Amino acid sequence: MTVGSGKTRNDGTRGMMDGMTRTKPFLAALGGEVIRPAPLWLMRQAGRYLPEYRALRAKAPDFLAFCLNPEMAAEVTLQPIRRYHTDAAILFADILVLPFALGHPVTFEAGEGPRLEPLTTRAQLDRLDMARAVEVGAPINETVRRVRAALPADVALIGFAGSPFTVAAYMVEGHGSRDFAAAKALMYGDAPLFDALMNHLVHATIAYLSAQADAGAEALMLFDSWAGVLSPAMFDRHVIVPTARIAAALKARHPHVRLIGFPRQAGGSLIAYAEGAGVDAVALDTAVPPAWAAAALPRNVTLQGNLDPLALVAGGDALRDETEGVLDAMGDRPWIFNLGHGVVPQTPPEHVAALIAQVRAKR
Repeated sequence: MTVGSGKTRNDGTRGMMDGMTRTKPFLAALGGEVIRPAPLWLMRQAGRYLPEYRALRAKAPDFLAFCLNPEMAAEVTLQPIRRYHTDAAILFADILVLPFALGHPVTFEAGEGPRLEPLTTRAQLDRLDMARAVEVGAPINETVRRVRAALPADVALIGFAGSPFTVAAYMVEGHGSRDFAAAKALMYGDAPLFDALMNHLVHATIAYLSAQADAGAEALMLFDSWAGVLSPAMFDRHVIVPTARIAAALKARHPHVRLIGFPRQAGGSLIAYAEGAGVDAVALDTAVPPAWAAAALPRNVTLQGNLDPLALVAGGDALRDETEGVLDAMGDRPWIFNLGHGVVPQTPPEHVAALIAQVRAKR
């Protein structure tokens, strides 16, 4: 493991340079250090592709109850660390835990994904309850404490939340969608109501992530999975500006906790996001050319990504070639190896092991 010189951040510091950071390559990279081999973790590294996950999940048919069971959620979070010893663990939960905690009706139907009561009125917004969110979200913080206590000394812990736009899109649409037409109809047709929902979610997300940091999360990640459905103007208004508000609040409360943003399918807005969202790292989706990102995005922002998850399914020469392409693209900038989206259920676990071996052999 080699460490390059520190990269000056926007705040004029070199990031966390204490002994804890030095023992955790992931945190050093988030703080602006060039680490080779690159630190590695995988989005959805804990999940349905692992037989040990499926065995535990069979004992808890209610998915939200599963997420809110600290014993089970901690065990799931730790499973890929035991199997692969990645450089970071990410809290096992779901982005829709937050609206559920706020009192918005959320269910998960087997084979169908999430179902929510579509939020279309001020009365529904007014029912969202921050006090309830603190109480219902308490098991998440207990999971964080348990995982942090159990992790190896060189493995960092990531907490996370859905970004306000993506969470709002689910709450208004009522389910997943390719274009979130109903959510966008409310965004354009009743801007005051949509803006009020976004503002509520910004405050709730700050509280939710801050509690995870208090419980022991060393980095935090915002997943804006559906940012790509927005026009450039709406991307700025509902992705960059809310993320910057969250980042500023979290940095004020937790100055040593780094923030990763994942504005999936941001396209040409990615540079503006990297420059204006206030995040320490930008996660790249599969479609972003990594060499372009390495050259175009600000060097004081760490990059994360972005192997195609389906190359991980394929394995063999395809996986080796795609991985080598990503490894060669990043050059000498701070970077964390990851996928461009999450591990898919059909992924053979042995392909994950082969990927990790290849990344760790790259000097």
